Amino acid sequence: MSKNYYDVLETSHTADDSEIKKAYRKLAMKYHPDQNKDNAEAEEKFKEINEAYDVLKDSQKKAAYDQYGHDVFTQQASGGGGGGHGAAGFGNFSDIFEDMFGGMSRGGGHASGPMRGADMQFQMDITLDEAFKGKDAKIRVPAVEKCRPCKGTGSKKSGGAENCSACGGKGRVRAQQGFFTIERTCPTCKGEGQIIKDPCSPCHGTGRIQKDKTLQVSVPAGIDQGRRIRLAGEGEAGYKGGPPGDLYVLIGVKPHKFFKRDGANLYCRVPISMTTAVIGSSLEIPIIDGGKSKVKIPEGAQTGQQFRLKGKGMSVLKSSARGDMFIEIYVETPINLDKKQKKMVKELDDNLKKSGKHNPESDGFFTKMKDLWSDLKD
Repeated sequence: MSKNYYDVLETSHTADDSEIKKAYRKLAMKYHPDQNKDNAEAEEKFKEINEAYDVLKDSQKKAAYDQYGHDVFTQQASGGGGGGHGAAGFGNFSDIFEDMFGGMSRGGGHASGPMRGADMQFQMDITLDEAFKGKDAKIRVPAVEKCRPCKGTGSKKSGGAENCSACGGKGRVRAQQGFFTIERTCPTCKGEGQIIKDPCSPCHGTGRIQKDKTLQVSVPAGIDQGRRIRLAGEGEAGYKGGPPGDLYVLIGVKPHKFFKRDGANLYCRVPISMTTAVIGSSLEIPIIDGGKSKVKIPEGAQTGQQFRLKGKGMSVLKSSARGDMFIEIYVETPINLDKKQKKMVKELDDNLKKSGKHNPESDGFFTKMKDLWSDLKD
């Protein structure tokens, strides 16, 4: 049969299982031999329908057909051979299914030799001041280390491992499933290909043990949130004598009570009184290195106004440079005034309104609003 299986069932490549089943039932009833006695053409059509449905109803066969076409099954069938070698005549048939489904192979190899240990990650939180200055710290991390008594082999004695009898030392076993010969990891040796006769007691034959360890970490000045520091060879121990993995220290920077960071720059929001904003003043502002810096607040300062302190920001990673610090002021409105104070503020406000030159933004805004209302009335 060389016809397209989807065409035979009069359905599309996008049809799901229920649609394929429905199409099959409809055609099977139409061309069933009981309904078409002595009709050779209907009998042949019925065979084609069943052949197509036998492939498309099976998810693995359907996937193979969709990717590699009809020849997958014609060559599989012509490969002949009974027993446990149904795919032997097809050449690269097992390669096809290894690409598609994984866990299948024609080589039968296993990874029982030395393997590199896994990388690990450790979260380390530091303060903004520590990020500015840098620091040397000790961290204690849970680790998987090579077992010393057996030197990572997992066996009490040298040469204590023997080939697995279930897979013959290959680490994989084969099973026949319909059209396909499928290879899987050997359940007896877990894919190792070998079984340890006399396992090491401390590590129970794994060659590795759980043990916390203390490490020294050098945090460079200027490091930022989310950066990683690599400690080579401090990850999990290798398997069967393989090299260890690496440990990555992930840096987190705690929020500061005054400063906010943006790259190498720092931002600080400073409240000032209404009188300071009116007449101006000089303020002493703390900076990240522990010192202080003077900031001159001019007369008539407004909320949101920023002042830049050059070179007073964060350290720049791997550099002697520093970022800048930005002071943003906001004017605080007085609260809890008594009657006398409110009267004084009212008198000041009345006095300022007479000249109309002291609040240019609010005066301009309400003037524009009046013009708008006038236009709407007209």
